[in-house]
Amino acid sequence: MKIKFEDIEHAFLFVCIGSMEQHEAFLCKETGKIYMCSMDEETSDELPEDIDDEVDKYIKIPDEKELGLGRRLVFNFAYQYLPDEVERIEGYFRSKGAYSKFRALIIRRNVLEEWYEFKSSAETNALREWCKDNGIEILLS
Repeated sequence: MKIKFEDIEHAFLFVCIGSMEQHEAFLCKETGKIYMCSMDEETSDELPEDIDDEVDKYIKIPDEKELGLGRRLVFNFAYQYLPDEVERIEGYFRSKGAYSKFRALIIRRNVLEEWYEFKSSAETNALREWCKDNGIEILLS
C-alpha cells in the first residue's frame, strides 16, 4: 500500500494542533485510509470498531514529541541561528512559558521565518523517516 506524503503530513499537523492528545489520527495499513478523531466530535471521523484490536492493521500517527521534535529542535535551531543566545534559551526551558519566550526572542532577533523553514524541514524529514521505519510506502509526487 502506497500513500501520498501530503496525507500523512496533513494527519500529523492535525495531531499537533491543540493541547496534547486532543487530536489523534490513525492510518489503516491495508487501505491507506486515515481516520482522524478529536475530543471535539464534530471534527472527528467515525472510527472503525476494530481500531483498538488490530495492532498490525492500524498505526497511530505520531505527534511532534514522538518524533523528537520538541525541545531538541529548538536547541538545534539555536545552535545554528542564535549561538550567542543558547544559554538564555536553556534558561527559558527551566521554567514555564519556554516556547512563548523562545518565540518572542526569535521575533526580536528577526529569525522567525528561518524558524518556520527549519521546523518544517525537520518535520518533513522526521515524518519520512517514521514512514520508512514503519514500512509505509510514500507515493512520489
